[in-house]
Amino acid sequence: MRKSLLFLLVLAGCLLAACKNTPVYYHFEHTPENGWEKTDALDFSITPMASNGSYQEQIGLRISANYPYMSLSLIIEQTIYPAGQTYCDTLDCHLIDENGNSTGYGISQYQYLFPLKTLQLHQGDSIQCIIRHNMKREILPGITDVGIRLQR
Repeated sequence: MRKSLLFLLVLAGCLLAACKNTPVYYHFEHTPENGWEKTDALDFSITPMASNGSYQEQIGLRISANYPYMSLSLIIEQTIYPAGQTYCDTLDCHLIDENGNSTGYGISQYQYLFPLKTLQLHQGDSIQCIIRHNMKREILPGITDVGIRLQR
């Protein structure tokens, strides 16, 4: 009887710990692999939050071997509703190390996750986010997907 009770308590603890790492929002938008145009902004609409709290925001990238640079600069514009708070961030994503190796995960396509900021959100807050690249080249090949991950 004690062993089964102990097992149930350990299992419940593990389940509770696993739930805390579940993202409340995790979505990717596809970009044409042959070229993401500088004027093509990606639009994300994050639905209202279920509860107050501190939320960690991350930007996800998927690139192919066709990407010609070691890094990527992104401009992220966000508005939190209903308050109307607006943030504009520039994120420099280092994709290739000094030895020419990818810092992401994958074989022919690489995936990355970069921390952006921690937001203090209230129940019912939603976020409108626009992401575009900030590279000198107008059409940027090799970026296949850009995403946002929001986690409590």
